[in-house]
Amino acid sequence: MAPLKWGLPCELSSISQLRQHRGPPIVSVRNMPSGQPRKLGITPYLVFLVLIATLGPFQFGYHLAELNAPQAVITCEKKRISTNAGTNALQHLPQCISMNSSQFGLVSSIYTLGGFIGSLLAGPFSSKSGRRLALRAASLFLIAGPLAESLAPGIPLLALGRLLSGVGSGAVVVVGPIYISEVAPLHSRGLFGVCTQVMVNVGILVSQVLGYFWSHDSMWRLILAAASIVAVLGLAGLFMVPESPIWLVKNHQRGQARHVLKRIRGSDADIDAEIETWSNSITAPISSEEESLLPSSNDENQTSKQESITMLQAVQDPYYRPAIVAVVACMLAQQFTGINSLIMYSVSLLQSILPTGAALLTIMTSVINLVATVVCMPLPDRIGRRTCLLLSISGIGCSSVLLALGFALNQKILSAMACLLFVASFALGLGPVPFILPSELAGPEAVGATQSWGQAINWMATFVVAQFFPMVNDALGGQGKVYWIFAAIAAISGLVIYRVLPETKGKSSVDEVWGRMDRRQD
Repeated sequence: MAPLKWGLPCELSSISQLRQHRGPPIVSVRNMPSGQPRKLGITPYLVFLVLIATLGPFQFGYHLAELNAPQAVITCEKKRISTNAGTNALQHLPQCISMNSSQFGLVSSIYTLGGFIGSLLAGPFSSKSGRRLALRAASLFLIAGPLAESLAPGIPLLALGRLLSGVGSGAVVVVGPIYISEVAPLHSRGLFGVCTQVMVNVGILVSQVLGYFWSHDSMWRLILAAASIVAVLGLAGLFMVPESPIWLVKNHQRGQARHVLKRIRGSDADIDAEIETWSNSITAPISSEEESLLPSSNDENQTSKQESITMLQAVQDPYYRPAIVAVVACMLAQQFTGINSLIMYSVSLLQSILPTGAALLTIMTSVINLVATVVCMPLPDRIGRRTCLLLSISGIGCSSVLLALGFALNQKILSAMACLLFVASFALGLGPVPFILPSELAGPEAVGATQSWGQAINWMATFVVAQFFPMVNDALGGQGKVYWIFAAIAAISGLVIYRVLPETKGKSSVDEVWGRMDRRQD
């Protein structure tokens, strides 16, 4: 799956979590009351908390790509994939596990099935038991999964390990971004939200680098086991982080929330304005004792929020249905244009024309993916969401054509450049933009349901690509012919998105986005 983008509070959330979560609105520094200090509130302790929280997304990206480089070695096709491989330090374990393309596809795709399960379970669990406990529980899966993978003598245990790793990864990419958004200063959430996607790409890059050096003999097992070390470090770090202060407020622990927030912002920080924002956006009842801990607020700020609607209610209501259709179209385009064919299978795919350089090229594509994600971050706000998506899809479609031609003509340079252009085009829009659209296309009462529809489709599409790409590629005789299909899907996706997705840049309300009257005036 293309990983999580922008660190929004509703990202990759389960159905229950998205309906229940109410993060405080983002407040511009310009609109803060006069006399309030305008400190960024970025302390070393906050940076530490963000680092620990993003170790989960790091592992999500790592597991997504961990089987890419060593695929031929794991499946007994080769003993090594590069001349830079060292000696075999794991001679007591089976050197490989014999698998055909469909079996390997199952082992790869079962990770996304686990991710889907984990994302559904993490939401209600974190709402009831807290973000910190949810992250700790996910860490146990992220420790057990890689250990099972690395010690697997055959397909069943390897698949089980991948499933456990998927459950843990699916959970952390739901809870991690929410935790970050709830501890970061209001005006710096965009900055820290980016850390989630950056760490996903760093995880992909690290797994590709280790795969380049350890994809030989039984050493591929170390690639799989390395993730458990990161998970252990993350679990240790989670015993040094506090619970989310917003979760504490929601659960009537406002005194503890003030103490935690003071520790995060710094002893000299004025936190009253931020807590007042929380009190205005959280509708949980306040006891008289808890109310004394909060600054006073105007009566008009105490209006109750509109009730959230369910996924079924949203899709049945013609008022909300266009937003769901637009988000689902973008999510399908994100996966079915083929990004995970490069993230998960590029080494085996490119071996035919780059027998010695496929693994190195995969590292280069991971670097481009990381750099392009950071460089392209401001573009949706500057040129528009739909423009970014259409440019991104156009670039991916052209890259797919060039990649198919590169294989057909056995042009190594053309194929390599096509791969780099593919991931750069993905980072331009199709990677980040689909995850920020639900909050701009649907009202607050329907954003959870809209995001849930999009996320469910995203996971299912990821599973389909991961499971069937090797089989379709083999059925077409290899040689990159499958990229003609991806090029066609890109063309169709561009036309659909052009028709169903309005531009949201610069629009002040959902009704303005869709060019209609406020529903409350109907």
